[in-house]
Amino acid sequence: MTNFIQVTPFLHVADLQEALDFFTDILGFTVPFRQPGYAYIHRETVGFRLLEAESRVVAPGHRRFAYYIDVRDVDALYAELKPKLDTLPPEHVHGPADKTYGQRELLVLAPDGELICFGMAMPQAEVAKA
Repeated sequence: MTNFIQVTPFLHVADLQEALDFFTDILGFTVPFRQPGYAYIHRETVGFRLLEAESRVVAPGHRRFAYYIDVRDVDALYAELKPKLDTLPPEHVHGPADKTYGQRELLVLAPDGELICFGMAMPQAEVAKA
């Protein structure tokens, strides 16, 4: 039996409620635990701990990669999330798209400027074509 369960990184956010709305309403996460200034969100085997910045100011992310979530079928996830993703500005969503490094990825810009990436390995035959 393995001992490690999952990684649950902290996301420092300027506005906890705005972050919760994004992760629950757009990306389909649930909120099993919340207290003032902190929430734990979860979906399947992925969890994040949201911590509201005391100053309520978080330096903008400048679209940097922050969190990569491996999924089995990025296109199925995109189909599920598309109605909600369509409510975001178009420049906040990229993909799903095949990448030359052998991944098919969907990128979503979170409210604080961090990129949430959902990706899956492409079959080797498709990597050769990309």
